[in-house]
Amino acid sequence: MVTSGRRLLRVNLRYLFALLRRFRTTMALALVLFGLGPVVYHVRHVMPDGHRVSMGKALRHVYFLLYGQPSLDVDDSFLMLLDMVIPPVGIVLLADGMVRFAYLFFAKHRQDKEWFEVIAETLKGHVVVCGAGRVGYRVVAQLRALGKDVVVVEKRAEAPFVSVLRDEEVPLLIDDIRGPQCLPRTNVKKAAAIVCATDDDLANLNIALDARRMNPNIRVVIRLFDDDLVAKVRDTFKAEALSSSSLAAPAMALAALDPRIVHSFRIGTHLMVVSVFEAHDGLPGMKISEVRDRFGGLTLSMRRQGDSREWLHPKGETLIATGDALTVQAEYKDYLDLRAFTRQAEAPVWAPHTEGL
Repeated sequence: MVTSGRRLLRVNLRYLFALLRRFRTTMALALVLFGLGPVVYHVRHVMPDGHRVSMGKALRHVYFLLYGQPSLDVDDSFLMLLDMVIPPVGIVLLADGMVRFAYLFFAKHRQDKEWFEVIAETLKGHVVVCGAGRVGYRVVAQLRALGKDVVVVEKRAEAPFVSVLRDEEVPLLIDDIRGPQCLPRTNVKKAAAIVCATDDDLANLNIALDARRMNPNIRVVIRLFDDDLVAKVRDTFKAEALSSSSLAAPAMALAALDPRIVHSFRIGTHLMVVSVFEAHDGLPGMKISEVRDRFGGLTLSMRRQGDSREWLHPKGETLIATGDALTVQAEYKDYLDLRAFTRQAEAPVWAPHTEGL
């Protein structure tokens, strides 16, 4: 709760400073008007008693001139000219400054494009996520959990997670990402990475190309449905291209063959699996380091029988006891050796919680 409050305060302060930067010209003119104007009247205007007008009265005269109500009776030609110039200048200053500032400040609550652009201007090293679907939302949630600033672009206002992102006060722009002004609004030139997670391969490629053109050093991650494009994009475009089907296929295939496998992924040509073993045959009495050295299995976590606590990365000298549940990561062929060694063919009673794809 404290972290959320601090993040909200930080966002609001950034937004205020960004607005002030946008209106620096207006503020400079206001400073000249209310700083230099009274000095001029103080130096040049002489009261009927022969004394110069005080700074306080001079400032009050300039203020009321904005509303066409002078408080001093001047007979100096230069001051008379100022009396005629200040009212229209002041009206323009008020209209351009206060009205536009108030509009942009309250546009934050409506999440208009102007509000989004102001927020994006305050960010540096942020991540641009294109697409507010299921994948895009999960990417945003993970990035925010890691403490990264995120801005999101979604074409459809009725997309499933648009309202959720707005409730979480994530900067969200409803616009066509392929439009000429859309990416610049995200401040992509100062972004660290862009995630192209729409459901259109061509749109994702176009977004990636435009982002790389605007920011040659940006890290590009592309979601593709066409498996044939993945390798080509990685090799020629030097971007991280991921296919949902290629990520899901190993996990689904191995889960069908062995219910003990809770996750799988590829590292180059190596098929890696994460599985759960209950220590019954073979494992009890061994050290965690022996499982690694003998079978190439890295023990990610361990839970003692009858204990609800789970130990992450148990030390190598830890002895395995009967009934311990071990989550082990290994190459698939090493996993088969470890399974044969333990003579376990059925799924364990306990398995860690995993989310679906």
